[in-house]
Amino acid sequence: MKNLTYEYQTKITQAIIKAAVLMLEYGAESKLIEQTTKRMGKALGVKSVEISLIPSAIVLTTLSNTNQSVTTTRQSHHKPINMSIVYDVQRLCIDLENYELGAEKAILLLKQIKPNYYNKWLVVFMIGLSCASFSYLRGADWQAFTITFLASSIAMFIRQQLAKQKFILIISFATTAFFATLIASLASKISTTPSIALSASVLLLVPGFPFINSFLDAVKGYLSMGWGRWMQATLLTLATSMGIIFAMAVLNMKGW
Repeated sequence: MKNLTYEYQTKITQAIIKAAVLMLEYGAESKLIEQTTKRMGKALGVKSVEISLIPSAIVLTTLSNTNQSVTTTRQSHHKPINMSIVYDVQRLCIDLENYELGAEKAILLLKQIKPNYYNKWLVVFMIGLSCASFSYLRGADWQAFTITFLASSIAMFIRQQLAKQKFILIISFATTAFFATLIASLASKISTTPSIALSASVLLLVPGFPFINSFLDAVKGYLSMGWGRWMQATLLTLATSMGIIFAMAVLNMKGW
């Protein structure tokens, strides 16, 4: 382990925390983030890496073999869950361990990591089909199947547009649930299983991944992260419920 100048150690710290922020924003669990930053630090030549995680920020310190330390803080912003980003950061970590790329090269490669989004119309179609398929497995008739497909597809399109306009997640989830419920209520006119259509059309809003991550973080000792992610998932669930309740109230007022 060679002696590092303060300037170069700063670049190493910047590279490591950028990778950590990417993983946090796109849905990696806390233990994986910590392990990856320590591996990257060792590969780039620092003695140790200490990291502190909260849902909205990361504090990271690197320590050289001469006990020279560099500390930096970065704020994280919520992004849609995307495991391709986490995979790309992991691949970069492995490349750093296998090849001497250096901090400058690592920063350049991290800047090139971009989320690979599917075609939005393909996502709309597949979400509609998956929710409709679930309704069919629950025993829905073909009329309810069709209504579920339409309701969830339109709801997904609305959610995409709200995300594009950078609405906060709580408003986005509540609005999407409201319109999904309104459209799914058409099943009461043509189907014998309208309740299945109503429940299946909002399945796209179930925050399963945040709940799983919150449980994993809590079990592995990251209580603040686990609590923060659990609260976020709970708020999204409440927002979805409020959207459904408001839509049902509107329907009752109209006599549906």
